[in-house]
Amino acid sequence: MEGVDADAIARDIIEGEGYGANFGHGLGHGLGLEVHEAPTLSTASESTLVVGNVVTIEPGIYLPGEGGVRIEDDAVVREEGVELLTSFPKQLIEVS
Repeated sequence: MEGVDADAIARDIIEGEGYGANFGHGLGHGLGLEVHEAPTLSTASESTLVVGNVVTIEPGIYLPGEGGVRIEDDAVVREEGVELLTSFPKQLIEVS
């Protein structure tokens, strides 16, 4: 899969929920020796995901004047597909 296609999957979901304009960054990046490294997952990505790549998946929505959220999961590309290494809950929990 191309990095631009991985980004498009998340971007399409976020746009479908009406928050496309609030997703102003890429989906993720490689995880290794550097904090941010190839492959990139974004609208400008020229990367191709290959078996063994470890990537972040961190879509985020930011609402001006209100705040935002970005929850990062990490995944490894396997022969059979993507294996999540982390998976945090995504439901909204209101704290009063």
